[in-house]
Amino acid sequence: MDKLFSNRREAGAELADKLKAYTNRADVLVLALPRGGVPVAYEVARALHAPLDVFVVRKLGVPGHEELAMGAIASGGVRVLNEEITSEMGLPRSLINAIVRREQKELERRERLYRGARPIPDVLGRTVILIDDGMATGATMHAAALALRRMKPSKLIVAVPVGAQDTCDEFRGVVDEVVCVITPAPFMAVGAWYADFSQTSDEEVRDLLQQAGVNQGDSLSPVCYP
Repeated sequence: MDKLFSNRREAGAELADKLKAYTNRADVLVLALPRGGVPVAYEVARALHAPLDVFVVRKLGVPGHEELAMGAIASGGVRVLNEEITSEMGLPRSLINAIVRREQKELERRERLYRGARPIPDVLGRTVILIDDGMATGATMHAAALALRRMKPSKLIVAVPVGAQDTCDEFRGVVDEVVCVITPAPFMAVGAWYADFSQTSDEEVRDLLQQAGVNQGDSLSPVCYP
């Protein structure tokens, strides 16, 4: 059996070890998918001496089966839908659009809360490491990757502590590099591979961004990890 991570911070430290080649590089930017990806990404950014920021994405859950993603939306107006799932579940377009509107409001709320007046980071020509606490279907990560591709980074890396093998393999055709610390089989769920998978709060996200030197209302500040 694959190992359990004690929590997201430990998982981030192990993920950072797999990304050592990107240490002390001026072009590297670490972006976290909030909320659960932030504690993981904080440890990676700290180990690599790289700036940290968030990239907001919202999963579109199937009504009554919210853990099943039928798609996702991301900053920059990107929407990804899994037509196979929406078709299989017989979901009408009106219902899908209602869910998108609801999640769009939450996405905008989180943008205001985490970013304040700061714009989305300029990733043009940079090496972007996009991090979450794990990937099951990969719907939210896919939306984020699509949105970031439009912003023309020189290299886009998806990195997670744990992922379903098929999902990690699929991403190799979407981004430049995929790093999955463990790919257990059977996969079950992301939370199954953490001893502590309690929900990350908005306050924790804001606190970690502050510790990383990301200030509300400012562009990315110099890294000054404790």
